[in-house]
Amino acid sequence: MAQTSAGPRELGWSLAAASTVTAVFVLSNAPTPLYTRWQAEWGFSSGTLTIVFGAYMVGLIGTLLVAGKLADRYGRKIVLVPGLIAAVTAAGLFLSATNVLWLLAARLLAGAAVGAAVTAGMSATIDLAPDHRRRTGSMIASAAMVFGAGLGPLLSGTVSQLIDTPQSWIFGIVLTVTALTLVVAIRLPLHRGFAPDGPVERLWSWPSVPRPNRRELVWGAAAFAPGITSTSFFLSLGPSVLATGINAPSPLLAGAAACGMFLVATGIQFALAHLRTRTHLALSSSAAFVSMVTLTASVTISATPALFVIAALLAGAAQGLGQLAALTLIGTRIPSNHRAEANAALNIAGYIPAALLPVGTGYLIQFVPFSAAVITFAAAVMAFSLAALITVRISTAEHLRPGASNEHVMRGETNATAEEALLEGARP
Repeated sequence: MAQTSAGPRELGWSLAAASTVTAVFVLSNAPTPLYTRWQAEWGFSSGTLTIVFGAYMVGLIGTLLVAGKLADRYGRKIVLVPGLIAAVTAAGLFLSATNVLWLLAARLLAGAAVGAAVTAGMSATIDLAPDHRRRTGSMIASAAMVFGAGLGPLLSGTVSQLIDTPQSWIFGIVLTVTALTLVVAIRLPLHRGFAPDGPVERLWSWPSVPRPNRRELVWGAAAFAPGITSTSFFLSLGPSVLATGINAPSPLLAGAAACGMFLVATGIQFALAHLRTRTHLALSSSAAFVSMVTLTASVTISATPALFVIAALLAGAAQGLGQLAALTLIGTRIPSNHRAEANAALNIAGYIPAALLPVGTGYLIQFVPFSAAVITFAAAVMAFSLAALITVRISTAEHLRPGASNEHVMRGETNATAEEALLEGARP
């Protein structure tokens, strides 16, 4: 494996790369409190609303299928810069939107931008961290994503509460921020890519990692998927649950709940950073399970905003801890020339259920009572999170133990990566 010079690897550059991730996720979640307003003004159904959300997933997953390999083979910038151009364009479309077709186009481009951010942007954040602070780089990358995801709906909800015509203000701000981070991305001191260490694979194919690293990727995906599926529900259908299931149709409350969800996702990563990765995996699955129990109670036992907000905060904790565990395993156990592809595979595994289940629930609402549709969604996530908790707990007991990572040295990883993997292996 060979690579060109990447320039100075300082934590400041890692933070600069993280700012691009934050900006893209501000864009992706800023529309959340406006969906019920647009739905009322333009007269489209809950099913159409979830199709708008699904367009985002199409753009995201389509990008993930190629972005990881591109970023590993030709460098992070070749993916990150076009991704931010897509983000700027999407912000402009949201700014000018007058009907649901504009939203579909904007969400499709926003999904493509997020695909670039979670592959090239998050990998760049880890790459630019000093070797001895690789775990810190993984935490910065993870926190950048959830911080931006929470900041977007907070901005949107606050402006919607204060201004009668919030659309132009919200997306004018988002357009400015994404344009500024495009300039940052262009200036990042990133390497130009890695020489292939084996046969050259097709760029447009399902992303994967070397066979010896797949176990770690599966552990991370199993914990990450229920958490991000839960937060996707609160982002796409949360305002509808508040308006229809709880009779609290407040855009500020919807935005504040989404913001709180991702602030918890950010804060819990720092608060519990000292715990072992194996513990993060278990806590993530547990939080997703309890979140869905609480969501069910909020539309059946006690239809109050308080229970809804608690469920959202628990979903944020589930995503934050699952994401931190997954990115730590990728950052410390997967070679850097496969890191962007590993991020792509992780996010595909998470976003497919995060797309299908909320979209399916949105359509189910049209045929069954509202509470029954929500309960069905919650039951599916509960079943998956419980299965992940049990299977990952058993599997990691055999492998995340002292000495388990010595094999990484034999695979030809860099000394810094192998040392960090050994450290992680010593903390079962």
